[in-house]
Amino acid sequence: MASKKTQSVKKVAPKKAAPKAKTTKAAPKVKAAPVQTGPRHPKGRVVAAHTSKADLAKTLASALAHGDQDAGVIETKLKTASNSQLLRLQKATQTLKDKYGSRDKLIEAITSAKKTGKDKDFVTKLASYSLPQLLDLAAASKRAAKSATK
Repeated sequence: MASKKTQSVKKVAPKKAAPKAKTTKAAPKVKAAPVQTGPRHPKGRVVAAHTSKADLAKTLASALAHGDQDAGVIETKLKTASNSQLLRLQKATQTLKDKYGSRDKLIEAITSAKKTGKDKDFVTKLASYSLPQLLDLAAASKRAAKSATK
């Protein structure tokens, strides 16, 4: 005859609970007012700031037209540009207005920093550059002048 195998279960004494410390009720957390954030996507930023892509293109066309260029032609080109490109151009025109005032003053600042104001060919070549290119040249010439003084 086979004997049955019995399992014995050991009884473990329950652990003593830690003595409860005197607790004070914490003040309820005050929720901060939600911060208003703008849209992150380029289309959302264009619509939030300028109501439509066409309106932004219209305002940029007048600022980007130089020399004998027609603002209407530039506006039609800008309407087909991407929203992120329009936002970059809007930032460039804002920088131009804030720092230099006009395109001619920007070109003058570049030529004075490079000390090439008497070179008429260089000045006419600068006049043919786009606004972002001119802003990059102005920043580079400012850095070069700053490092030359050190």
